[in-house]
Amino acid sequence: MSFFSKSFIKSGIISIFCGFVLAGCDLSTPTISGNDNSVIPSNLKAVSYSQLPGWNDDDVRYALQAFRNSCKAKIQYVGRVIPDRELFAEKCRMLPSASADNATVRAWFESHFQPYQIFNENGTETGTYTGYYSPIIPACRQQTTQCNEPLMGIPTDGRNYKGVPKKDIVEKKIGRVLYWANIVDVQNLQIQGSGNLRLEDGTDVKLNFGAVNDMPFKSIGEELRNRGIRPAGGFSSEAVWQHLKANPALAKDVIYKNPRYVYFYESTPPDVIGKLGTPLSKIRSIAMDDSLYTLGLPVYISTNLSDGRAFRRLMIAQDTGSAIRGFIRADIFFGKGEEAYKFAQGQHAQGKMFILMPKEYTYVKPR
Repeated sequence: MSFFSKSFIKSGIISIFCGFVLAGCDLSTPTISGNDNSVIPSNLKAVSYSQLPGWNDDDVRYALQAFRNSCKAKIQYVGRVIPDRELFAEKCRMLPSASADNATVRAWFESHFQPYQIFNENGTETGTYTGYYSPIIPACRQQTTQCNEPLMGIPTDGRNYKGVPKKDIVEKKIGRVLYWANIVDVQNLQIQGSGNLRLEDGTDVKLNFGAVNDMPFKSIGEELRNRGIRPAGGFSSEAVWQHLKANPALAKDVIYKNPRYVYFYESTPPDVIGKLGTPLSKIRSIAMDDSLYTLGLPVYISTNLSDGRAFRRLMIAQDTGSAIRGFIRADIFFGKGEEAYKFAQGQHAQGKMFILMPKEYTYVKPR
């Protein structure tokens, strides 16, 4: 079954039998009540769950699995929208069991979290949803004609890489060479932030984001436009990558015009790890602006997929990105491989956003 299929398990009445399906679940008021230094940003408005489009149609059990990962993370309580530490920890102690049904899990979220609709600072209620994925690319242990660009880990010899442009980092090998791949695939991997390598002997290796050189990102497509070069298929990512692979000299010149460089580390087990430090869940994890939001929070989104279908789901904020900035702005993680790529590469839609905060206490002031 495609991972975009919905399970329309309708919510029922949660009775006294909840105790048999939840591990430590309590739908009554928790013991912690917060303190009195709460502040609600003016661009957030409390709403009811009935105002969340499609809320009753979503199988929120999958979001609970992702939220469980958040509870295992070392959460940094920073930004402008910050949950109370003790209340958030209490929610994590009261999670429904993995075997709880959809209606029970939905009732748990409704009992423990208050939804707030997010507005932009100019008062508008929609923002942009893009997508990302984890590519699988061919790679080599040694440099070859096709594997012509190094994938590197953070330098261990003390050499500085902050503020050093990509071209210098690569040419001076400022870093530990992990593997080699085609320069175009390496650039794609750096844009996505992680990916899988398939080596010559069939071995699969997982690389996750390690660090960045703090240089600005320059669009490869925009560089081609400025040179008056239009790939046969236009400026979609697929068309650009194919054109550059067919023109290796151009590829190196254009890609090195983008000064940003991303370092990786090899991951075991081969999970895709987000900024929160937890494995990402396909179509349940999103990247958000961590200068505004504490990562780990549940977020309900209402937007469309690249094929026009409505996408209304409870997600968990577990990652971030340099281009993800603003109150209503998110990158949807679609998973890894070709199926995920088909959705991620064309994802660009407007939509609404709602954040779920612990009911008994709303926000704490940033410290």
